[in-house]
Amino acid sequence: MSKGKGWIGVDLDGTLAHYETWRGIDHVGEPIALMVERVRRWLDEGHEVRILTARVSSAYEDRGAAAGHIQDWTEKHIGVRLAVTCEKDFNMVELWDDRAVTVEMNTGRALAPSSRGLR
Repeated sequence: MSKGKGWIGVDLDGTLAHYETWRGIDHVGEPIALMVERVRRWLDEGHEVRILTARVSSAYEDRGAAAGHIQDWTEKHIGVRLAVTCEKDFNMVELWDDRAVTVEMNTGRALAPSSRGLR
């Protein structure tokens, strides 16, 4: 992945921030240190990082407020206000998410098992 081309998507709840149960749009859990350090390193290396979360999907009336709370959280714990989205696009080069299963391109073959036992 070349620096400055494309962006890395990072899920919020359960990946970047600790998550147990929904507590409202203004609550974001404690930072997960390993991921926070990884995101900081990527930023230091010149990569663009965006938060990819369902909290800002059109299904939620308060998605604008949710994005603001998330950006406040990233500024506090990462040092910058990261872009927040719920959409992938062709410039996303990688996604880090606690629910994702990597599938080999053009084959449908899972490269790792589902953490939820799905096949």
